[in-house]
Amino acid sequence: MRNGMVVLVGAGPGDPGLITVKGLSCLKACDAVVYDSLSSEQLLAAARPDCRKVYVGKRAGRHSMKQEEINRLLVELGKEGLYVVRLKGGDPFVFGRGGEEALALAAEGIPYEIIPGVTSAVAVPECAGIPVTHRSLSRSFHVITGHTKGAEGGLPPEFGQVAALPGTLVFLMGLNSLPAIVEGLLKAGRPQSLPAAVIENGTLENARTVRGCLGDIQGKVLEAGLHTPAIIVAGEAAALDLSCKSGRPLGGVRVGITGTASFRERLGALLNSLGAKVECAGAMEVNSHADSPEMEGGLRAAFPV
Repeated sequence: MRNGMVVLVGAGPGDPGLITVKGLSCLKACDAVVYDSLSSEQLLAAARPDCRKVYVGKRAGRHSMKQEEINRLLVELGKEGLYVVRLKGGDPFVFGRGGEEALALAAEGIPYEIIPGVTSAVAVPECAGIPVTHRSLSRSFHVITGHTKGAEGGLPPEFGQVAALPGTLVFLMGLNSLPAIVEGLLKAGRPQSLPAAVIENGTLENARTVRGCLGDIQGKVLEAGLHTPAIIVAGEAAALDLSCKSGRPLGGVRVGITGTASFRERLGALLNSLGAKVECAGAMEVNSHADSPEMEGGLRAAFPV
């Protein structure tokens, strides 16, 4: 049997509207989709009704399938001759372990393609009103994992050098390591007054942002009860709040729509542009019965020859 094709698709930072056009096109065409905890139900609904959906549930501390098993699964699906989408939160190559999956596919001779995604390291702070670079405040930004396996506090061994870098520091998967991150930044010479922010469920309707400084951010996060997924930002740019305050006409309004797929897509896009949260309340199809026996019988009865 001829091998199929596996596409590593970056789903973006959370908001299903932030997947790329190319990524969505692949998702709509695939025979099987392998997805994790950060994948949107709305994106999965875009796949064909007969598409095989395989949940692998990766999130820090809660893995339903080990990475090696995911690699083998992708290879097996490819060898079945299927067109497979591996849907990954953010970008496949930004702490997404997409490189390991690509190497596993290459080793088995399975054709594959990589479709970049909007990384949460930039998009989540941006949607919260925090630019990772800003003239006179931050001329660089650095993305650091807050979840290094086997490392003390979950931080990489070179954290001391990274913490001393100028610019904006963005920590992914680091909420459980927040105390170690704050301690490490202070040890590296960053002042307690350095602006910091923690963003939960970034880019989504239920996103929450807690702002403060190194001296008080831990207490504020505990008080707010933030949970994963969350991103930590530290640096002078974290003091900015460039989010639009005027709001949109349907901001905060949840709208259920029904109709054919093409109608729902058009209406949903319009309502989204006005700020509404759109959900499918029911699907409709238009089927022709022009050549059915019932229609022919009805026509003969209505118009006897």
